[in-house]
Amino acid sequence: MPGMMRQPVTAMILAAGRGERMRPLTDHTPKPLLLIAGKPLITHHIERIASAGLRQLVINHAWLGEQIETALGDGSAYGVEISYSAEGEALETGGGIFRALPLLSDPFLVVNGDIWMTPDYASLQIEDDDLAHLLMVDNPQHNPQGDFALEQGRLQQQGETRLTFSGVGIYRKALFEGYGDGKFPLAPLLREAMDAGRVGGSHYQGTWIDVGTSERLQELDLMLSS
Repeated sequence: MPGMMRQPVTAMILAAGRGERMRPLTDHTPKPLLLIAGKPLITHHIERIASAGLRQLVINHAWLGEQIETALGDGSAYGVEISYSAEGEALETGGGIFRALPLLSDPFLVVNGDIWMTPDYASLQIEDDDLAHLLMVDNPQHNPQGDFALEQGRLQQQGETRLTFSGVGIYRKALFEGYGDGKFPLAPLLREAMDAGRVGGSHYQGTWIDVGTSERLQELDLMLSS
């Protein structure tokens, strides 16, 4: 019998990356503030999270982070309450989430700031026994082998149906047990949890773009502006 399902109460947007592949655009503007269809990329995320009824929002930042705080303020303009987790030097995904844990509910939603997709965040849930639930997408040209295998709602390192991790997931704080403040990636924690059979997944089949290069930023801007 499947366990109880739970929905996150707080959300976190990862916004600490330097955006090396998007220079010179990111030399003076943090990547989350680059404009897509006339408004900052991160604003699109905030609006979608708010429309799902999530009001408590945490944003981490490093490179030019004060610009992000100035642009978004306390979040009241978007109907949310924003707390900031400043990193100084980017801590990678795992370290960035770990530092923000005191500001987050359990479980919590994480959205990678440099992707584009329009899932219904209100419908995302995590099983009680799971440490993570990841939203997976079809493999893009730049990641043809995929990341993990999704079989009957469970994620494994190996398997037939390999998909790409979208950058959206629900996590429990217990996933980070044994770790401390510092720089570390998230993937090894997820792989360990998968080996223990504690990671669920679902397949999102809408449009997904990794806005990691100037070309893809332009492509998305054109798509949404038309």
